[in-house]
Formats: sequence, structure tokens, C-alpha cells
Amino acid sequence: MAIGRVFVLRLETGELLHEAVEDFARANGIRNAMLTAVGGVDKGSKMTVGPKHPSEGEISPIFHVLEAPHELTATGTLFPDEDGNPIMHMHGSAGREGGSVTGCLRSGMIAWLVLEVTVTELVGGGAVRKKDPGSEMKILRIE
Repeated sequence: MAIGRVFVLRLETGELLHEAVEDFARANGIRNAMLTAVGGVDKGSKMTVGPKHPSEGEISPIFHVLEAPHELTATGTLFPDEDGNPIMHMHGSAGREGGSVTGCLRSGMIAWLVLEVTVTELVGGGAVRKKDPGSEMKILRIE
């Protein structure tokens, strides 16, 4: 893969991070990308902060909901699923008053005041997110 176009997005208060990034990618024909995010996220933002201990092969996520605005820094990727839909996978840390929580941001991070995302397009290659029968999650496969 090689670096293609580079974009900087400014999300508006209330926008959902993963929806804004995926909609932008779809509208601009971006299949693969590296992502970084920095700025504020609002109360009610939801992160996946780990799996519960698997029982009989089942993986259940643990969620954390922010109770107030937080500062965010994150990095991730964007690759299509089997149907060609762009899917963001981003992990980061949200902090406030000396405390922080780290996890996957796909569950619903809500932009607050200033949330900036850099989208660095990757051209070439055949990476696809395919449904894993064991976990039921769309896992990246390099083809």
C-alpha cells in the first residue's frame, strides 16, 4: 500500500465519530485509510473497554459511558467489509481531571466542541473486514 490523499475533518458537536468518518469515506471513494483523532467528546459517549471473560466461546463486550465531556486522542484504520462498506476501527483514550478510560471507539463517541480527524488514504492492497464465525465480529483479512 502507498499513501494517497490526506484529509482533515472537523466534526460538529453532536456528530458520531464512526458515522462521520465512514460517511466521509463513502462520499469520497476512500477504501482504505489510517486515522487519527484529537479533541473533545461529549457526555453520553460510549466506549468498548474490554470483553467479559468468555464463557463457552461467547465474547460479550464491556461498555463504558462518559458522564461528562472528555479530551480524546485516538488512532485507527478504515477498511471495507465484504459488501464494500467502509468500517472504522479506532482505539483511544478519553481523559478528564487526571483520570482516563481507554477502549474501542466504535460504540458511539459523540463530538463535543472540537473533534478533528486526519484521514490518510492508503491505496493498493486487498484488506477486507470479514465476519469471523467464532466472534461474530468483522475481522481484518489481508488478501
